[in-house]
Amino acid sequence: MSRHLRTCSAPDSEAPAEGRPAFHVVVEGRYSTAYWLHLAVPVDVSLRQLDSFLRRIWLECCGHMSAFYLGKREEVAMGSRAGRVLQPGMVLTYKYDFGSTTELTVKVLEPRKSLASGGAIELLARNDEPEVVCDACGAGMATRICTQCADGWLCDSCAANHKCGEEAMLPVVNSPRTGVCGYDG
Repeated sequence: MSRHLRTCSAPDSEAPAEGRPAFHVVVEGRYSTAYWLHLAVPVDVSLRQLDSFLRRIWLECCGHMSAFYLGKREEVAMGSRAGRVLQPGMVLTYKYDFGSTTELTVKVLEPRKSLASGGAIELLARNDEPEVVCDACGAGMATRICTQCADGWLCDSCAANHKCGEEAMLPVVNSPRTGVCGYDG
């Protein structure tokens, strides 16, 4: 997808003059790489705005805390502007919820122009929702996740008759936070 976006949506020097300076950023689940986003992050947005974007599209369930890190321990201030912190080749770690943590890898690829209005972060591409087969029957596609037992991913039929009951179920959603805490997409 990175190669496609590089050639089919004009990076930095080839973008229309009205575009705003930005970075092409890839965000993916650290332990669930089937989930990914390609973003144009304007240089004048703060990491707090990127945090808010990630929460809206992928993470928010209960108002948990979050943070960006450079390396293993160096926390980057949420008020930092992308243009002052990000640079091509850089990799940040993002953590949402410090109890049932969802970790993301944030890779800065290259400068580009953003066509989004008002300095908004622009979604360039997103993974298709992964298809997971039911852990119980092995035949149907999973639509629910049991948060209480090892059966885990269940199709509609198996979820309806599952021993843990409806209150233990969360929907399968296109997010690395699927099945965690109270996240329901």
